Order: sequence, then C-alpha cells, then structure tokens
Amino acid sequence: MNDYLIKSIINDGMFRAYAVRSTNLVQEAQQRHDSWSAATAALGRSLTATLLLSSSVLKGDEKLTVKINGGGPTGTIVVDGNAKGTVKGYLQHSHVSLPLKEDHHIDVGQAVGNNGVMAVTKDMGLGDPFTGQVGLVSGEIGDDFTYYLAQSEQIPSAVGVSVFVNPDETVGVAGGFLIQVMPDATDDAIDHLQKRLKEIPLVSEMLRNGKTPEEILNDIFNDDEVKILDRMDVKFECDCSKERFAKSLIALPTSDIEEMITEDHGAEAVCRFCGNKYEFSEEDLREIINEK
Repeated sequence: MNDYLIKSIINDGMFRAYAVRSTNLVQEAQQRHDSWSAATAALGRSLTATLLLSSSVLKGDEKLTVKINGGGPTGTIVVDGNAKGTVKGYLQHSHVSLPLKEDHHIDVGQAVGNNGVMAVTKDMGLGDPFTGQVGLVSGEIGDDFTYYLAQSEQIPSAVGVSVFVNPDETVGVAGGFLIQVMPDATDDAIDHLQKRLKEIPLVSEMLRNGKTPEEILNDIFNDDEVKILDRMDVKFECDCSKERFAKSLIALPTSDIEEMITEDHGAEAVCRFCGNKYEFSEEDLREIINEK
C-alpha cells in the first residue's frame, strides 16, 4: 500500500479533517537513521504530524521546520515539511529503546521528554521566516502539535499520530489524523467529536486492521458527512546534493579548506536528514577555494 494523505471537510464546513498513512516513509527514516524502537516511534510521529501540519497551513512553495527538544534521551528532533507532501527528518540520538508502558505501548513521552519546547519555523518565501514556539505538553507529539495549533495558529484542533514498531525494529504501520474546528461548528458537534476521539482505537491499531485514511475519518465522524477534497501521495524525500554542501564549504575560512587538503587529502560531508554521503577530492576542494 502506498502512503497518502487526504483532506476533507465535515458537515459542510464544521470541521476540516486530514488523515495520512505514513508507514513507508517512516520505515525509510528508520532505515536511514538505524533507529531503535522508541526513537523510531518519536521520529515517526514527528514526521507524520509535520506532514499533517504542513498540509493544513502551507500552500505553494511554502515550507516549515519543526524542532522538538524535551530533554529526553532522543535529544533534539528536526523535521522539514512542505505543502507538496514530502518530509525529511532526523533526531539527535537514534539508538533509544525503553521499557514498554503498562499498556504495552512504546513510551514516546519518556523518550522525547516534556521539559522543553517545540518550535515551528515557517518560510513563506516573503523574507525572514517566522517562528512560533510553545512548551511541550507531554512529549507524546500529538498532544504537543495540538497545543501548538491552539496557541500559535489560534485553531482549536485534535492531532493523533501513531507508529507501531515490530520486534525486529522495522515499522509495521504509521499514520495519523488532524481535525480542525471551524467557526461554524456547533457545540453539540464539538461535544460529539470529543466523545468519539476518546472512544476510537489508536491510529496504528486501525491501520493494522486494514483501515484506510478515508475509513479512519469515517470511523471518527461516524454518521457525519465526510467530503473528500484532495488526496496526495506523501514520502520521505531529502533535497541534499553535493552542490549544496559545496556552497557550505565555500563559507569556511580558506585555511580550514587548505587543512582538509594537506591533512585529510579530501573531505566527506554527511547529510543529517538522510545519511547520504558526498566525497570531495583534493581537486574539488581546490576548486572551492578558487571560487571564494
């Protein structure tokens, strides 16, 4: 099954709702970072939530960066997203595995920690990017994105994200939903939604039972009218290149580049987002010096 995201409107405009299946892209992130279960769940939830957030607040070539640091063993998590359904991300410490909680779920809150902040930087292509920052609520990621939307975007929302990690560290399923309350929503409709959100299983459980993003929204909203507005493929995609790293090297002092030539006889650049490696020969480095 391919990963994809759907956008919908509920009851002629009371709610906007988004749902995504992100299993393959989270699995790719796990492989690229060789992450262990708790780290995989934390990064996977962050990638999924960023996809949902990006699809709801961005358009065109706009992009955003989410940084989460709760003081937990995974360290800082960084995810880039855009309006076109691609994300990339990494976390500071990928080899994190913790005892399961009493309900046998991965303790993402413990892995991420809640003594810190989540910062969202939006680049609208209009000059200096804007950053909104909130304190972490739980480190469980979904709660923290919900709080960010309420505080920084002034949009009452509900975000649910979930990753199931197999015993061999591979990703079984991953996905999530984002629901935004619109001005026309009635109190009864909001109360009904809150009740439903407490009743439904985890997204990962629904996905493991074969539910599609469309069926997940139908389950949440029960008999309400769900109108699908758009469907788009989503994927883990990094835009790194040797040329981009060369531009970074140009910014270094000439003496540092000369040291790479004389002592190391070249250089290797590694992308933190995807792990791709780029080799720079002595000749490459001399050309970079000549371009300065």
